[in-house]
Amino acid sequence: MSPVLLFSQENEEEFFGQLNTVVIDAGHGGDDPGCHGSFSNEKDIALSISLKLGAYLEDKFPDLNVIYTRKTDVFLELDERAHVANENHADLFICIHANSASASAFGTETYVMGNAKNETNLKAAKRENAVILLEDNYEERYENFDPNSPESYIAMTIMQSAYQGQSIMFAQMVQQQFRERVGRKDRGVKMAPFLVLHQTTMPSVLIETGFLTNQNEEKFLNSEIGQDYMASAIFRAFRDYKVELEGKSKEIVIEDASAEKKETEVQVDEPVKVETAKEGKKENSKKRVLEEGLVFKVQLATTTQELKPEPANFNGLSGVEYYEAGGLFRYTYGKENSWESANKLQEEVREKGFEDAFIIAFYNGKRIAVGEAVKLLKKDIN
Repeated sequence: MSPVLLFSQENEEEFFGQLNTVVIDAGHGGDDPGCHGSFSNEKDIALSISLKLGAYLEDKFPDLNVIYTRKTDVFLELDERAHVANENHADLFICIHANSASASAFGTETYVMGNAKNETNLKAAKRENAVILLEDNYEERYENFDPNSPESYIAMTIMQSAYQGQSIMFAQMVQQQFRERVGRKDRGVKMAPFLVLHQTTMPSVLIETGFLTNQNEEKFLNSEIGQDYMASAIFRAFRDYKVELEGKSKEIVIEDASAEKKETEVQVDEPVKVETAKEGKKENSKKRVLEEGLVFKVQLATTTQELKPEPANFNGLSGVEYYEAGGLFRYTYGKENSWESANKLQEEVREKGFEDAFIIAFYNGKRIAVGEAVKLLKKDIN
């Protein structure tokens, strides 16, 4: 009987748990109006849609903790917005904005944190990030970050994909709702180095609801019905995302309930079955593997039955290892000490055919959540 591959479509670690807290961030505010239309400001539209979205969530999900970064026309620093989300251990961060460009540009787009794929995406990030110039001591607050410096953006993207999978999934659901239920032009899910997303430690998106520089879209976004449509579309995306997220979590609990603790905290010095292609042997050992500090690996697959980690079984990859937890065999590749090198290794592995491979982290031999690893990296950088 061949091994049954489990959880191949998503990062199992990311999907573990409930969605209990959401933070809604209305962009700009106070002395920062955001972009302008012929008769309106971004800050006002962002706030109106945010409040309507929050009302939908509070009404339909009474047990959900809905937190707003602002509910009035006040100015908030970018790091304060992220701090609200981090301090409240939010499970999702939704940032609401409006766009500007030429008069002919129109449509919605949703951003996740990542490398800008083109100059247009980078310009969008620079425009939103430039708000820090209004803040006191911004160079100290953001560690000499210059919103107009290309070098600053390169440094920002080192830890870009900790929550990228979930962020993209939610962003795609938002765009689908805008396209199919509100009839807006879908400009797609995009990546760009937004400072407010970079500083959050949970899945996060920045939603551009339309262009105020387009006459028709400005009218739509300023109308009561237009704002209702946009807020309800984001609400439906949230509802679908919550169902998908918690459904995946239940699948993992059912398949691996006996190893729930080990799944997030696997100790290398426990009796774990380990085999590598180079060693060509099995061993049940309590000997501690000395992996000091933070180590990243790429998880290739999870199976219900043991599969020899030979290159022939893993598209030619040599040095594949596995560990057993709760009757499941988890196959990993590589040992990297930096997030950047782990990302490169993940890309190489995906090119080898493991399109759903994802990064996992260990600290002093103990499996930890990727989010915790990112926090450790940030401490080292600081």
